[in-house]
Amino acid sequence: MNITIITATYNEKGNIEKLIKIIEEEVFPKIKNHRMDILVADDNSPDGTGEVVKKLMEKWKNLHISQGPKMGLGAAYVRAMTYAIEKLNADLMFEIDADLQHDPHKIPQFIEKIEQGKDMVVGNRYSDGGSIPENWPLIRKIFSVVANLFVRIVFTNFAIHDWTGGYRAIKKEVFLKEKPELNNYAGYIFQISFLHKAVRDGFKIGEVPFNFTDRTLGNSKIAPLNYITDVVSYVVISRVKELLFGKFGKFLVVGGTGFVINYVVLRLFSDIYHWDHSWANLLGAAIAIFSNYNLNNFWTFKDGKITGVSSYLYKLIQFYLTSAFGVIFIQTGVIFLGDKLINEKYYQLYFLVGTSLLLIWNFAIYNMVIWKKK
Repeated sequence: MNITIITATYNEKGNIEKLIKIIEEEVFPKIKNHRMDILVADDNSPDGTGEVVKKLMEKWKNLHISQGPKMGLGAAYVRAMTYAIEKLNADLMFEIDADLQHDPHKIPQFIEKIEQGKDMVVGNRYSDGGSIPENWPLIRKIFSVVANLFVRIVFTNFAIHDWTGGYRAIKKEVFLKEKPELNNYAGYIFQISFLHKAVRDGFKIGEVPFNFTDRTLGNSKIAPLNYITDVVSYVVISRVKELLFGKFGKFLVVGGTGFVINYVVLRLFSDIYHWDHSWANLLGAAIAIFSNYNLNNFWTFKDGKITGVSSYLYKLIQFYLTSAFGVIFIQTGVIFLGDKLINEKYYQLYFLVGTSLLLIWNFAIYNMVIWKKK
């Protein structure tokens, strides 16, 4: 594999030589069977960072530099990764901070995860032995932990423990797939958006725990208030879009269609044919379930579309059984209890409550059982 270690710099003259020396002399000798390069993505640092790198390039021929105007961390990484692929034929690219907060000795562990089949590997500061600096003020520790936890909760993804860090290994295929959208995130929100889109598109994510250390030279480039605002707005807006226009949104449309079918049959057989409310609801649900199965298969979960007669029939039976469980014990159960314990005249309200609970049950089961990704 051709592997390029990329570090983005702006006024890191005091750190960059130390980082390069550690990687070249202590890390690269331990890595076999791969071509290793270092690429410095410098945003025309006025402190002379670029000049330091160019001088070091005379000593290490696998050291390169990509310079450009200061447009933010994300823009620097997009520029550098494009350069790495086009000029260095990179198959795998790293993101690593130039201020030595990311332990470069962990690089071989990232590569090992990639060799095991992962598409993207992120450094993990929050579990499995990873850590943040002990000397950080309490408020900064709280901010770091809470910000990351906020992302995990809103995205409802707890398998990934560190969404906000910038120590990563990324396969070429992942970057090329996500690049058209990454151009929209020039600043530090680039890290969350990149990982979020990689997860969305089904890439396999791995983690490597590491001890995050405080910088000894230079100043952090993150403006805390702006960063918090960017994180909250990106995460909330992205999640709302996913719910309204993504798979869950389609699921709601299909469920709405089934709801109308179920409700019409319930009213028809209850009010005109004077059926018992529970039995009328079961008939409407049976018809709605068949409609929902086909619409979900051809639209909502089309990425895992069920094909073939035998598979279609097997999953249809499975779909009916799981849906019937929800209809009988959740939806119809609520109607039955409402009729018996409160008053039959409110049966339409019981129907709405039962259907809301059924909605949650169905979406979970459809994802985990019927259209479960292999």
